[in-house]
Amino acid sequence: MRELSLTNCRLDKRYDVEERLGQGSYAEIFVARDILASTTSPHSRVVVKALNVFLQDDLDSELERTLVENFQNEAIALDRVRHPNIISRLGHGTARDLKGRVFHYLVLEFMPGGDLQKACRDKTLSLKEAVGYIEQVCAGLKHAHRQNVIHRDIKPQNLLLTKDRETVKITDFGVARIHVSDSPITRVGTNVYAPPEHSPMNADGDFANAGLSPASDIYSLAKSTYTLLTCEAPRIYAGRQIIDLPITLRDEPWAQEFLNVARRATSDDPLERQQSVDEFWSDLGPLRRLADDSRPLNIARTVMNTTPQAHVGAGFSPMAPNRPAFSTSRDLHLKFPLTTARPVIRVELGPGPTLIDRSSGAVATAVNTESLPDLTHAGSDDSPVNEPVRRQRSRKFAKRLAAAAIFLAMFGGGLYAASTYLRGINLLSIVTSAFTEQTGRANTDVNLRPAPSAANEPVGLVTQNSRLRIVKTQNNWYQVEVLEQGRDRDDVGSAKGWINGKYVDLDN
Repeated sequence: MRELSLTNCRLDKRYDVEERLGQGSYAEIFVARDILASTTSPHSRVVVKALNVFLQDDLDSELERTLVENFQNEAIALDRVRHPNIISRLGHGTARDLKGRVFHYLVLEFMPGGDLQKACRDKTLSLKEAVGYIEQVCAGLKHAHRQNVIHRDIKPQNLLLTKDRETVKITDFGVARIHVSDSPITRVGTNVYAPPEHSPMNADGDFANAGLSPASDIYSLAKSTYTLLTCEAPRIYAGRQIIDLPITLRDEPWAQEFLNVARRATSDDPLERQQSVDEFWSDLGPLRRLADDSRPLNIARTVMNTTPQAHVGAGFSPMAPNRPAFSTSRDLHLKFPLTTARPVIRVELGPGPTLIDRSSGAVATAVNTESLPDLTHAGSDDSPVNEPVRRQRSRKFAKRLAAAAIFLAMFGGGLYAASTYLRGINLLSIVTSAFTEQTGRANTDVNLRPAPSAANEPVGLVTQNSRLRIVKTQNNWYQVEVLEQGRDRDDVGSAKGWINGKYVDLDN
């Protein structure tokens, strides 16, 4: 079997692999439990996306290098577009599976709510729910485009929901382009949702000269919107412009408004489509008003945002982990040659063999890169021939350990002295706040609350266009400090409190 053997393994001394979800053409997806995370943490369970180049039938060194580079580019793209409505990368690593095969992996958020394709199959989404999800996708995609990242595979299957189904996040940046000048433009995406300039259905055409722009993602976004509104995939319009809706929905109040937007967004000519997500969102204005009017009378109307607003779910952090630098298997074998590895004992424990690391006696798990060198010493440490070698290594290790201890003591003392001095002149807090402060503006008049909930009495008022400093976030609420009111009011009350995140436009 070409699949990785990771059942009941622990990666990087923290991720216990629970089950295999599936595979693509070059990667396998697993669900794992993070033993270092709290059981109440949104990231107590994670997704491990493992690169397996041996899933390819005709693997050569050039193809393998391309796959490794694409895998690394996916991590770079995810970090560049980090946003509340885009899946977050939590980590990465390199390991060996139980059969000794070296592989790279990314650790991603786990989204137990499933994808929007499944949500459409399970039940018909209301117009309000569909528009709410579309707004979050638009917010994430707009942010990606501002970072010069084109996704190229927007479809309902790549739009995932949190457990409470309140937050949707864009995933699978494996074919994304992070430089507009990258060439050639290969055919990617799903037939139903891919624009004609990049569709796998188009075998002919000069793809080297095909444009790479936000208009390509807007085409796929419009067809995904079609699916959310109709709960049917636009298969009859694969590679073609949307010109009508299913017959059962043509008399809906929103039908004509959406068709006006979809016809333009799915034009064969990218220059005739909306050229930005903001333009697409603006064209959806009449549809959004109909969605807002469909609310029950006892539910307050929402503010008609001129730009799509993000929805911040639990566990989001704007800070990205360290950037990976993956190598090909040839480079890994040169660094960690399997031919000189310490023998691994096979012990029959039931129907199949279990690997045991002879150095520790523990049942073997996938080993992280820090432990890989321990498997590369030639010969047996128990051999009498190696006794002088072991003594020499022990002396060298003791000297290095003593030198490291002295260096760490000196370095720690220097850090302590520096921090004491900086605290004394109050410079540390000034520098820290300069790098961590997040600000924004209120997009409407809104009450300040004493806690992150609307079920309490207001303690103050924020006027539209007020400058705010974000003190703390909790779910979709911000604790803010009013730096400057948008206009003069006598009854503004407290200058600090909680407001819902949808009423704040964050500064970049």
